[in-house]
Amino acid sequence: MEYEAVIGLEVHAQLRTDSKIFCSCSTSFGADPNTHTCPVCLGMPGVLPVLNERVMELAMKASLALNCTINPMSVFARKNYFYPDLPKGYQISQYELPLAEHGWIEIETEEYGKRRVGITRVHVEEDAGKNIHGGPDDPHSYVDLNRTGVPLIEIVSEPDIRHPEEARLYMQKLRMILRYVGASNADMEKGELRCDANISIRPKGSTELGVKTEIKNMNSFRHVQRALEYEIERQIEAVEAGERIVQETRLWNVEKGITESMRSKEEAHDYRYFPDPDLVPYVVSDEMLERVRSELPELPDAKKERFIEQYGLSSYDASLLISSREMADFFEEAAAACSSPKAVSNWMLGDLAGHMNADGADIEDLRFSPKDLARLVTLVDEGKISGKQAKEVLTVMYREGKDPDTVVKEKGMEQISDEAALIEVIKKVIAENPTEVEKFKAGKKKVVGFFVGQVMRATQNKANPKVVNQLLVKLLEEA
Repeated sequence: MEYEAVIGLEVHAQLRTDSKIFCSCSTSFGADPNTHTCPVCLGMPGVLPVLNERVMELAMKASLALNCTINPMSVFARKNYFYPDLPKGYQISQYELPLAEHGWIEIETEEYGKRRVGITRVHVEEDAGKNIHGGPDDPHSYVDLNRTGVPLIEIVSEPDIRHPEEARLYMQKLRMILRYVGASNADMEKGELRCDANISIRPKGSTELGVKTEIKNMNSFRHVQRALEYEIERQIEAVEAGERIVQETRLWNVEKGITESMRSKEEAHDYRYFPDPDLVPYVVSDEMLERVRSELPELPDAKKERFIEQYGLSSYDASLLISSREMADFFEEAAAACSSPKAVSNWMLGDLAGHMNADGADIEDLRFSPKDLARLVTLVDEGKISGKQAKEVLTVMYREGKDPDTVVKEKGMEQISDEAALIEVIKKVIAENPTEVEKFKAGKKKVVGFFVGQVMRATQNKANPKVVNQLLVKLLEEA
């Protein structure tokens, strides 16, 4: 029997604020444990939460970029459960009335084409702390509450994903959109983007949902895809062996490459949600909604289509250039400063990408400006340096941050394109090689390459090869 997977993702993204959602404690990463805390985020008796307005603005930006409908009113609720890293004994979240609902994003794979993945809801909540378990020689567990109260949005997809690759692409697209609108840095290494995956299998063609398992807390695109691939195979093997799939929470063991049972979940946990009595409902006015909407930048899909149409780029090249807002901005500024946007794209996705990949660098780390890259392209187009020389110039620009004109001058690279000067050199070379001239006249046109080499040697490789070739043929025919 053929099976298909039914996958839905719950993605938590940390919002890009300086302070926490209900207090003024810092959200910065990497501080000593329990140093970014106060009575509010520690849940001390008698304290009251005060909503950070910037949190809601960023959450609305993200929701609009995900094609969601913003609800005119949303309500914060208490989600009750007991765990060492939850000092209040409840998490402030949203439940029945979330901030936004009914959105979608589009993904595309070579095998399955374009698909739209629905987004059920986007709601705002506070993060919990972090439990740190001792090693083999330390039987203790520790709690760091720095992360408690850090603002999150949870983005819940519809169960529209059918393949692990689609889940990875969905996560990557989600991260790109969040970074484009400035809602989240979505740094997965810092835990700013985390994913829980719900997955079940069913016979292909069936419309009934199977028993699902949940894979918790994955913070890598690769881990999401690999965990889902493993879990699909595990469930298929279990069903075909006559075993029963149980509703449970599982963890992805990176070292072993398997999912492992964490806890059974036969029934949905009762969190006893109720509206938080310390927080009034959040009301979104039409004016507020339009202001946030007006602040949205051009989004990745629209930018990609414009790059294809405006700059004549391939779909593949445009996809790479819009992979980050900083990359796209760098390209556009460089393209605007020269007449060859396609050449700018080629340099960025070719030699420049090679340098950055080797160093693990980002476009923001470059020591030269987009206009410097445009100038390099112009120097090649004008024949002042060759493509080979340009590669050497780019390397110096990348390593030392110098502008291309300075590099060309320092290395004495500028090509000789003046025809009068080149004619004198070519005539001298022709006069010194009468045997090769006779070969040319006898129809051996390949001998032109010999003369080009002699002219380049005589000019210390500074002659413009294109101009040399044009003049050589003419002067050889006249010789």
